[in-house]
Amino acid sequence: MNTSGNPYKNLEKASVLQEARTFNETPVNARKCIQILTKIIYMINQGEQLGQMEATETFFAMTKLFQSKDMMLRRMIYLSLKEMSTVANYVIIVTSSLTRDMTEKEDSHRGPAMRALCKIIDVNEVQEAVNNDNIMVQYHALGLLYQIRRTDKYAIRKLIVKFSKAGFRSPYAYCFLIRIAANLINEEGEETDSPMYDFIDSCLRHKNEMVIYEAASTIVSLKCVTPKELSSTVNVLQLFLSSRKPVLRYAAVRTLNKVAIQYPASVTASITTLLKTGNEADVDRLMKQISSFLSEISDQFKTVVVDVIKSLCQKFPRKHTVLMTFLSNMLREEGGYEYKKAIVNTIISIVEENPEAKEADCEHTSLATRILHLLGREGPRTTTPAKYIRYIYIRVILENAPVRAAAVSALAKFGAASEDLLPNILVLLQRTTLDQDDEVRDPMNVSLSSLERLLHRYTIEPTTKPFDVRSVPVEAVPVEQPKDISIGVDLPRSGIESKTNREDTYDEQLSAIPEFAHLGPIFKSSLPVDLTESEVGYVVRCIKHIFSHYIVFQFDINNTLNDQLLERVTVQIDGSAEGFEVVHYTPCQVIKCNDTGTTYTLVKLPDDSSAVTGTLACTMKYTVKDCDPTTSVPDDEEGYADEFVLEDIEITVSDHVQKVLKPNWYYKIIIFYFSFHLMFIIECVKKIINYMGMQACERSDKIPEGKASHALYLAAVYRGRHDVLVRAKMALDGTTVYPGAQAITMQLTIRSTDGSAVQVIASAVE
Repeated sequence: MNTSGNPYKNLEKASVLQEARTFNETPVNARKCIQILTKIIYMINQGEQLGQMEATETFFAMTKLFQSKDMMLRRMIYLSLKEMSTVANYVIIVTSSLTRDMTEKEDSHRGPAMRALCKIIDVNEVQEAVNNDNIMVQYHALGLLYQIRRTDKYAIRKLIVKFSKAGFRSPYAYCFLIRIAANLINEEGEETDSPMYDFIDSCLRHKNEMVIYEAASTIVSLKCVTPKELSSTVNVLQLFLSSRKPVLRYAAVRTLNKVAIQYPASVTASITTLLKTGNEADVDRLMKQISSFLSEISDQFKTVVVDVIKSLCQKFPRKHTVLMTFLSNMLREEGGYEYKKAIVNTIISIVEENPEAKEADCEHTSLATRILHLLGREGPRTTTPAKYIRYIYIRVILENAPVRAAAVSALAKFGAASEDLLPNILVLLQRTTLDQDDEVRDPMNVSLSSLERLLHRYTIEPTTKPFDVRSVPVEAVPVEQPKDISIGVDLPRSGIESKTNREDTYDEQLSAIPEFAHLGPIFKSSLPVDLTESEVGYVVRCIKHIFSHYIVFQFDINNTLNDQLLERVTVQIDGSAEGFEVVHYTPCQVIKCNDTGTTYTLVKLPDDSSAVTGTLACTMKYTVKDCDPTTSVPDDEEGYADEFVLEDIEITVSDHVQKVLKPNWYYKIIIFYFSFHLMFIIECVKKIINYMGMQACERSDKIPEGKASHALYLAAVYRGRHDVLVRAKMALDGTTVYPGAQAITMQLTIRSTDGSAVQVIASAVE
């Protein structure tokens, strides 16, 4: 060989491959193997084509050289492997040796081994690595796949779709895939209805906080996103604001700052969350920040801010001044009804829950009336109620009829609660008597539903008497209708169920019975009274309906027995000794097993107008039919008569009296006087109200502690529509009756348009 020229110029492929068999010798001759590897590399670089079988045999022989620790030989092995990887088969078997070199401490081995491995490895191996359990392996495998395919947009799209469905264990891989999808959206100009955006949006619901924030931050930075799509992102960032991790709170605030610059409305909920999660010292600063962007958002988002301020005032009651000032400024600004309504509701809530916050311009009538109602209820209880009167009276002068009426009612409440203000308020109220609107002139504390019903009856019934407003019940009492009640006549059930007033319901029931149609309107209905024990077979309850000259006793009977059926049920009343005359019985035709029925007894009141109390004996009479407990079919068609003794019915003074509220009771004229000595304790006031059945006025039923004397003012309407007023002056006389009880001297003063009513009321405490 010519030493002055190229020593590899005349190489023959066959001879070189023959020499390559030296690689199989043991021990390895490093110097000789280096020369042979150099020849092989030279031939390949010169364009010599190796057959697949030849290359594979040589490649397998080269793998045995990894036994040698020679540095130069190892480098030549790496170079040769890279050159032959494209020709030989099964080159993947050498990956274990290369991987071992990559993990060695020798720096000269790790770099070349890694480069050789990248050369021989197949793309499918990268995809397998993406499914590895190690989170870092997944992350780097995805990065390598992206680098391989980054020039092919279609391949990138398939990559995102594939792994968005398959998922990763690695949060880093998810974050990288989100960034790939975001780049594709921005480069291709896609909208928010694309699969790429759907994938990013789905990551907002991932269980890993890193992935959630990456998705939220990416959505904020997208060019195609609108405020509507930002709502879910803002909600996620809002949750991060209340996180215990400082890094999450910082990241959320930083991202929300970006949103606030472009979309102030979308970040409203998050800013208000800062109010919820902040401390008391930050309230002033946060309120100033909200004021800066409040004018830029819609009423819908302003309402959200108002709701948060309401909860904030409950959390920090000492900050009510700042919050009320803020709400007052909001109330003066332009806004819709719902927005202003939210502000008013919040102010009312703050005033009701915080006594220190008791301090209204409104263009909405319903809101103005609510505010006036609030002032009338809470204003008299403040330390200086007089300062509210001017504001309320201005409404009487300037506003429309509904607001004026509400203002008049509010002024009346101030006068009723304060003797000092009463003379001045009376002067103001007298000016309203000439108001052009009846709603302002004649405010009455009546039940509207009852008033409509009685007016309707007055118009259809022939009468020469004027309509008496005292026939209207003072208050509507809700009633729960018993289920499956069967009575002696068919009643219009739909009409009964449509009423919420107890008297209205009873009135319709009784009007449907011909024998009771002539009695007129019900003056009063009592509460149900049990006439039997709850454990007996027949449970009976009685309700007394008081009319002008009659009493209708309604008996609701519950048959708790499952083997007996009752027919032709009546309740016989014996009131002859008391002067009460039974006029008519309305039987209940049948009461099935475990069912309830109703029967009525009509009784005429005594001719003596003062004889209104008594005790009536009651006996239930009926026909019993034994029946099968399972089918409830009677065994005998005839049955047998039976009776059941009930407890006596007590008729008291309170049954003939209906409560009514009389303002300014003290200014009524007093005529009759009675003096009594009662042996009661402090419960005396409650007992008097209970026995008489009258309404306490001017809060006289509230007794301050430690008082030795007290004046109780009562008002009512007696049967026959006669007004009754009572004043009871009580004082301790210092006499101890028995331990824990003192004697009370009471002066009872009664006034009424009917003399018999006075005697009846007085008899209640005799």
